[in-house]
Amino acid sequence: MNNINIYLPDVVGRGYKTFWGFKGRYRVCKGSRASKKSKTTALNMIYRLMKYPQANILVVRKVFGTLKDSCYTELKWAIHRLNVDSLFDCKLSPLEIIYKPTGQRIYFRGLDDPLKITSITVDVGCLCWLWIEEAYEISSEDDFNMLDESIRGVTPEGLFKQITLTFNPWNEHHWLKKRFFDTKDSNVLAITTNYMCNEWLDDADLRLFEDMKENNPRRYKVAGLGDWGITDGLIYENFEEKFFDIKEAANSGTKAVFGLDFGYTNDPSALFCGIVDIENKCIYVFDEMYEKALSNEEIAEKIRKMGYAKEKITADCSEPKSIDRLYELGIRHIRGARKGRDSILNGIDYIQDFKIFIHPKCTNFIKEISNYQWAEDNKTGKKINKPIDDFNHLMDAMRYAMEEFMRGDTFSFE
Repeated sequence: MNNINIYLPDVVGRGYKTFWGFKGRYRVCKGSRASKKSKTTALNMIYRLMKYPQANILVVRKVFGTLKDSCYTELKWAIHRLNVDSLFDCKLSPLEIIYKPTGQRIYFRGLDDPLKITSITVDVGCLCWLWIEEAYEISSEDDFNMLDESIRGVTPEGLFKQITLTFNPWNEHHWLKKRFFDTKDSNVLAITTNYMCNEWLDDADLRLFEDMKENNPRRYKVAGLGDWGITDGLIYENFEEKFFDIKEAANSGTKAVFGLDFGYTNDPSALFCGIVDIENKCIYVFDEMYEKALSNEEIAEKIRKMGYAKEKITADCSEPKSIDRLYELGIRHIRGARKGRDSILNGIDYIQDFKIFIHPKCTNFIKEISNYQWAEDNKTGKKINKPIDDFNHLMDAMRYAMEEFMRGDTFSFE
C-alpha cells in the first residue's frame, strides 16, 4: 500500500505530548468537557495499532450499549482524521475495528457482561492495551482490578502493556483519585486537562465556558477546569448501586413508576423508571433515558422503543405543550406533575426515607445522585436548605414519579 504522510502535531494539536508518549502501566486523564481527552486517545490508539503490528486493543465502558455512539464513533473519526479509512474495516456486528493489513483488532466490551472481557482471545499478536472511557462510571475498584488482570501475559519485544483511563472528575471521593492522583508512582501518569488546550474551539464554544465561569463557578471548576468535584452535603445518602432482577423486584407488593423531565439544548430530557416498595421503603431504579436535543417526536419514539408507551408517566408540568404533543404521539398515559409551594423540598424529604437501589446500567442516575447536593450560601459558605440547580434532571423526574405516593401533610400543592 502507498505510504501516507501526515504531521501529527497538526492532527492532534497541543496539550498531550507527555500523555501520547508515556509507556507505563497506567495512563490516566481526567479532564473538563471539550478537553480533547477522548479524541486524543482515539487518535493515539489508531496510530499505535498501525505502528505496532502485534498489538490489539480492548475498549471498555460500564454498559456495552453506550460504546457504539461513543468510543466506536470516536475511533472512526480518528481513522478518518488520519486519512487511513481504506486501511480499516469498522464492523457493527460484532462491534469491532480491524486493521486490514495485519488483521489486528480493536475489541469493544461492557462491564455488564464481564465473562466476555475475561474470555477474549486474539488471532494476531497479543492484547496489550486497554482503554476505559468514562472510567468514573466504574464505582467499584474491584471491577477495575478485574479489567487490570485481563491485560496479562508476555508481550513481543518492543511492545508494552498499558491501561488508559479517561473521565470527567465529578466526585473527589471516587476511588480513582486515591488510586492514581494521590499516590506518586513512576508506573502511573495522572494528568488533568481542560478546554483551554483545545485550539479547535470557536468563539461560541469558548463563550459557553465563560458564561459557566460567571454564572455557575462551582460547575466551572469541574466541567471547565477539570478539578475534582466536592460532594459534601449530598441530598440523598441512602443509595446503593446493585444488580437486581427486575422481575423479582416487580412483585405484587410493588408498583412501577415513571417520571419525565424535559430538556433540549443545554439540559437532557430525562426519563426515570423505578419500582417502588412502599412497605419496605425501597426504590429500585431499573432504567433511564438521558439525552440532549430530543424533539417531542424523538422522545415519544424512544419511550416506545423502551417499551413504556402504555405506562403512566408523570412529567414536568411547566411544559404543557410538550405533554400535549406526547399525548398526540401516542403516549396516552402522560400527565403533568402537580407542582406547588415547597414541592421540591417536600418531595426530597419524602424520598429521603427510602433506600434507593440503582441498577448498574443506570449510569446517569448514579452520576446525578452522587453529585446532587445542598447549595451553599455565597457569603458564609454554609449549606442552605435548597438543592443546587445541577445534576437534577433524573432527580426531578424521580420526584415527579413518586408524586402519587405523597398524600396529605406530606406534600403541599398551594
